[in-house]
Amino acid sequence: MPRDETAARTDGGAAVRRSLQLMWGSAPEPTRGPKPGLSVATIVRAAIDLADAEGLVALSMRRIAGALGVGAMSLYRYVPGKSELVNLMVDEVYSEDLASAETVEGGWRERLEACGRQEWALYLRHPWMLQIAQGRPMLGPNSMRSTDIALRAVDGIGLTEEEMLGAVVVLSSFVAGLAKTTIEAMQAADRTGISDEEWWEIQSEYVGPAVVAGELPMLTKVGEAGAFNSMFDHFEFGLQRVLDGLGVLIERRGAAEG
Repeated sequence: MPRDETAARTDGGAAVRRSLQLMWGSAPEPTRGPKPGLSVATIVRAAIDLADAEGLVALSMRRIAGALGVGAMSLYRYVPGKSELVNLMVDEVYSEDLASAETVEGGWRERLEACGRQEWALYLRHPWMLQIAQGRPMLGPNSMRSTDIALRAVDGIGLTEEEMLGAVVVLSSFVAGLAKTTIEAMQAADRTGISDEEWWEIQSEYVGPAVVAGELPMLTKVGEAGAFNSMFDHFEFGLQRVLDGLGVLIERRGAAEG
């Protein structure tokens, strides 16, 4: 087991506190002669660039240090370990769209739609984000501000606070789920060593006879219409349906109160 993962299991809340201190700017300044020009922000950006190019599997303090032209041990003066670094990376990428998110105009639908599109674009820029468990998200300043912006989009439209949060969570869950499937499909050839053409050709050897025999009428109908050609491109359809569903709830709530 990697040293950072072992530490995370044995030091209780200490690792969580270290990440939060770094994200919220309350960590002590590094000592013992830090290299000029090196900073937490510089290290985090180098780590993001590496993860964008090669995925989280390639992320190591040694690789990041090499990219920055320093010794690996010098990084530990700024960031205690890989687990804390990944938390910092996640919060940093949430900062990328905050300025534009703050300026979106329109009603709740336009503003919440913009949040969904920005999250979708974030995953396409940083696919490694989908490899990080979010059951217990680290509450950094940028991720919290992003959530606050989304909540503002549905504030004052007749929803309870629980429903406001539910709307944001459902939208985010849809975006993350479809992004994961879409990116996995995009990366499948490299991951498996099998091209898309070969993948479908092999499967058609087994599925084809069932189609010819008429055993799969609905799948045949959908396939002949070309729907499978875009089966991983359903973001637009799904986004609008999530918003439609929320719109129905808002209308019913308004009618009931009226």
